[in-house]
Amino acid sequence: MAPESEVTYHRIIRIWLPLAATWLMMSVEGPFLAAVIARLPEPTVNLAAFGIAFSFALIVEAPIIMILSASTALAKDINAFRKLRNFLFLLNLVITLVMLVILWGPVFDWLAESFISLPPEVARLTHQALVILLPWPAAIGFRRLYQGLLIRHEMTRRIAYGTAIRVIFMTASALVLYRFFALPGALVGAAALSCGVVVESIGTRLMAWGIGRRIESSLDDEGEPLSYRRIVDFYVPLALTSIIALAIHPAITFFLGQSRQALESLAVLPVVASLTFMFRSVALSYQEVAIALLDGTRENFRRVARFAFILGFVSTSMLVLIAFTPLASLWFRVVSGLSAELAEFSLLPLQLFSLIPFFSVMLAFQRSIQVFGRMTRPVTLATIVEVTGTVAVLFLGIHVFNWAGVIVAVSALMLGRILGNLSLLYPGYLVLKSSGILDSDDNDVRVPNKVGSGKVSE
Repeated sequence: MAPESEVTYHRIIRIWLPLAATWLMMSVEGPFLAAVIARLPEPTVNLAAFGIAFSFALIVEAPIIMILSASTALAKDINAFRKLRNFLFLLNLVITLVMLVILWGPVFDWLAESFISLPPEVARLTHQALVILLPWPAAIGFRRLYQGLLIRHEMTRRIAYGTAIRVIFMTASALVLYRFFALPGALVGAAALSCGVVVESIGTRLMAWGIGRRIESSLDDEGEPLSYRRIVDFYVPLALTSIIALAIHPAITFFLGQSRQALESLAVLPVVASLTFMFRSVALSYQEVAIALLDGTRENFRRVARFAFILGFVSTSMLVLIAFTPLASLWFRVVSGLSAELAEFSLLPLQLFSLIPFFSVMLAFQRSIQVFGRMTRPVTLATIVEVTGTVAVLFLGIHVFNWAGVIVAVSALMLGRILGNLSLLYPGYLVLKSSGILDSDDNDVRVPNKVGSGKVSE
């Protein structure tokens, strides 16, 4: 049965809630594996090696992340899906080859010794962990392709089931390796991550098995077949968006190392970020929901937009409640285990960062409008504006005003996110005007949008 056409709040919640649960489940992986590694021999060396290996894998994975949005938006018929699948296979091959190049002795030695200046033991463990993580980026791409199909056909519960399987296998693998094998902690963490993601990708493929029959006879509402050229035009800006966005994390670490109270800032920023991520994750889960539900009708757009505002307001209100009440001290002291001094030092950064969920939801919603309109280049430009603004505030706050590093970091991230939102207002207006959403009160008329045209008529 094809999904119904009317967008109701019940329908939005039914699609979004399993995705939100998925992101929340994934948010526990890092703290859990860190806790396991910390209980094995030489925890400092192994935590460092695992963190560096994971960072390498994330950078390699960056070009594949947006395949979820592409699958949700483009896989409208069986021919389009097959071309998108072939595109993914090629992209997976490329990123796997990149991982192999990084693992090649001379290249890795240069990265570890000359570029990052890792101690020999950390470098050795990082290399071994990366070998274990070799299938991880490609497995991520494979399962996100089929997750996009599941979202498009409003089967998001299956995505949550897949993530639950991933967390279970990741946890079981880590505990078995921890209990019965004398492996370094970095290798335990890498093996658990790889096992969980590979099993999840297989499970997601099986859960999407019957969808091919649903789309085999469906027609692309744009009236023309999807070409590889149009896929590339659509996807490259999205891939660049992920790569540019991930580049900000090493930049923040670099600036924090030069800041006032650098050690304290480096210690508390991950704690503050992990707390806010639980509320920001609703933005990551809503983007594909909006992509799936936007159809060119004015009333459906209003409901999708209204729900985004409600979601941003509620998630921000919950974080504000924690940040400005004794709940913050409870989180930092009891849950995170910070000392009294570090807990006190974390309070102001959390309060400054407490509005980030709202602007994250708004950014996700505005990105979904651009994907709906097949105008993905403004998404990349907005990310460049966001990263540029963030780096500018980092430089001024640390090198000109000499503020505490973590205060500068959260202020820079906050201002950058606001600039990213502002950058998408006018492109979003053009998409809505071109689609007829702003000009027509007829809720039953759908205006087809063109893929990869590169511009919107005014």
